[in-house]
Amino acid sequence: MPFQPSYFKADLFKILSNPVRIQILDTLRQGEISVNDIAQWLEVEASSVSQQLAILKRYHLVKGRRQGNFIYYSINEPAIFKVLDAAKEVFNNHLVIVKDAVEKMQ
Repeated sequence: MPFQPSYFKADLFKILSNPVRIQILDTLRQGEISVNDIAQWLEVEASSVSQQLAILKRYHLVKGRRQGNFIYYSINEPAIFKVLDAAKEVFNNHLVIVKDAVEKMQ
C-alpha cells in the first residue's frame, strides 16, 4: 500500500492516545530534559517514561542525547505542539458547551 497521509495521521493519533505520552510532550515544551527529571515531574516511574519515550522516538517526535549515564530528550518535531494546542482548544470549547448546558439545567 502506498504511503497515504490519512494513514500517517491515524498512526499519529494512536501515538497521542496515551495520556502519559502527551504529558511527556508537554513537559518537553520547556526544552531538553532527562528521563529521571520527566519521571519526577510527572510522578511516574522512570521505566514507564522510558517506554513511552521509546515510542515517541520511533515516530521521530522526540530525540535523545546521551551524556554520561543520562539520556536527555527534546522535541524533534515542534509542529506536534500545534496538534496538542488544537486538541486543547477543542477540549476548552467542549467545556464551554457543557458548562452552558449545566447552567441551563439549574
